[in-house]
Amino acid sequence: MTTYPVNAFTAPKGTYDLTPPDSATFLAVREALAAPLRRSGYGYIETPGFEHVELFSRGVGESTDIVTKEMYTLTTKGGTELALRPEGTASVLRAALERNLHKAGNLPVKLWYSGSYYRYERPQAGRYRHFSQVGAEAIGAEDPALDAELIILAVDAYRSLGLRDFRLLLNSLGDKECRPAYREALQGFLRGLDLDEETRRRIEINPLRVLDDKREAVRKQLVGAPALRDHLCEACKVYHERVRQLLTAAGVVFEDDEKLVRGLDYYTRTTFEFIHDGLGSQSAVGGGGRYDGLSEMIGGPALPSVGWALGVDRTVLALRAEGVELELPAATEVYAVPLGDAARDVLFDLVTALRRAGVAADFAFGGKGLKNAMKSANRSGARFALVAGERDLAEGVVQLKDLESGDQTPVALDAVVEELRARRG
Repeated sequence: MTTYPVNAFTAPKGTYDLTPPDSATFLAVREALAAPLRRSGYGYIETPGFEHVELFSRGVGESTDIVTKEMYTLTTKGGTELALRPEGTASVLRAALERNLHKAGNLPVKLWYSGSYYRYERPQAGRYRHFSQVGAEAIGAEDPALDAELIILAVDAYRSLGLRDFRLLLNSLGDKECRPAYREALQGFLRGLDLDEETRRRIEINPLRVLDDKREAVRKQLVGAPALRDHLCEACKVYHERVRQLLTAAGVVFEDDEKLVRGLDYYTRTTFEFIHDGLGSQSAVGGGGRYDGLSEMIGGPALPSVGWALGVDRTVLALRAEGVELELPAATEVYAVPLGDAARDVLFDLVTALRRAGVAADFAFGGKGLKNAMKSANRSGARFALVAGERDLAEGVVQLKDLESGDQTPVALDAVVEELRARRG
């Protein structure tokens, strides 16, 4: 039998493991990002971790870095080409179409999701090859109020966590009526720049992608590029102004950013991004926009839609950058310390009863002595310890010890659950 040395295996490069106690923060962030959605009519959806490659090449865009450089792809034994999902929107829309959710008669279909996504990128702080997001999609309605709703829900989620130093960037990318004229004007401008061959190819496929280029040498040359706002049709101008009005009325502060295009090809009209300046170069913590033509791109009917994805990893980094400590519920509230075999059975039954009553309780497993068991009780973060030996059982009590104050009180066995529930407040 093959044997391996200790720690022979490590997590793949660019990935990470979530372990206690840090994992509790990630869970709390996911819950906070999702909570406003659940209060607003969004139902939970879960999709496979991999999809057909063509779903992303069609939907996300063949010219995007995600498709050309960052997708993890594989070929099955039957020859099917699959990709680990690099983003959530295309998968959610595919699932909604496949299940005919749009035919239930109640549009928009409002969905939220949470999961891991995968991109082959150069690992650095805030940029991993597997990352976690909470996302939301509102499918099948063209309404500026829907765009505003999703942005407000994201802002409220960040604020509920205690984040304050984030900024909201806002733009309109126009639609199929006005974007062609802008595309032509932008291509004419970009063709006159000193750009590498790959970027020149991008000019012909999707010139807006060049505006999203993060390289300083390229960004310097983009000064003076045609502005999309000067090419918006009247309908898009009215739509975008209405989004801005609704956000302002809700007390949401935003910055107009005419170069904001995001990294995906499917966006139309409203596009937005949340930035946190405390994160350095990887400053985007979330974003999204409207994607009115994506359903048709992947073979569905016309379903104007809007959505966003908020990064759990980067939100945690933003909280740390601001020094925000989340108030997390104790993983263990009560720790049972039995002294002797008879006490083990009694306290194990008590721990089970406490858990069933909604009290987080743990037990000194492994036959630890009193000293080591009390050390474990303190390490667990529990507020109370239940200690019992033969004399206590003979008297029909256990000792309830407050681990913060050191006070110890005998409590009747049949009153322990109610006593602890009362002490929790």
